[in-house]
Amino acid sequence: MEPNIARELINLNHQFYQSFAKDFSETRERLQMGVIKVLNRIPVNCSVLDLGCGNGNVITHLAKNGFQGTYLGVDFSLGLLNQAEDSEPADSQVSYKELDLTSLRWEPILPSTRFDVICCFATLHHIPSQKLRTRLCRNIRQYLMDDGRGYISVWQFSKSERLKKKILPWKTIGLQDDQVDPGDFLLDWRRGGSGMRYVHLYRPEELQDLAKSTGLKVIESFDSDGEGGNLGHYQVWEAL
Repeated sequence: MEPNIARELINLNHQFYQSFAKDFSETRERLQMGVIKVLNRIPVNCSVLDLGCGNGNVITHLAKNGFQGTYLGVDFSLGLLNQAEDSEPADSQVSYKELDLTSLRWEPILPSTRFDVICCFATLHHIPSQKLRTRLCRNIRQYLMDDGRGYISVWQFSKSERLKKKILPWKTIGLQDDQVDPGDFLLDWRRGGSGMRYVHLYRPEELQDLAKSTGLKVIESFDSDGEGGNLGHYQVWEAL
């Protein structure tokens, strides 16, 4: 994928999550079962970096589990970050920062530290181009403790007939099929108005190869979520 096309798709998603932050958040008032399964494993005293933190549901759940560690949530959507800050648990070491995960370097925004746990739920599938996905995962490795855990989930919307009906042709935004990568899709949105999102549909093997190419290894994987219990694919990563 050409860099200018990747940037166009990033801007498309930025516009979507800024315009529909409230409406999107209302569809995410409850955590997916796979996310809950992961969060229930996280030690109460550890450091957590939440990539694409959205409306802050992760730290809310951790706090209910008695979490006493440090939590940093990052997202590019100020609308979602504002909602996260409004629901921030009391008496916890919680902070939020605005960060575009496709940025070359995260050091100007993030503290010069590493984390015991890095979560990246339902976010990686919004990153266009192999180059940018690889860059993001290298940053995950940079910020993950050598004995830390990364918890990743990606959307498997193709397993739902209802969701497949939301696929739009690329010509809707003036692109040709050969300008995007295999597995790239444009999805319709109709809550609170009309919008569109870019999504990359991962094969589990593709996600595993991405981890390996960036100094990480898959130690566990499972499917969860949705009406069929398979709309989210989860992987647990460790350093190689």
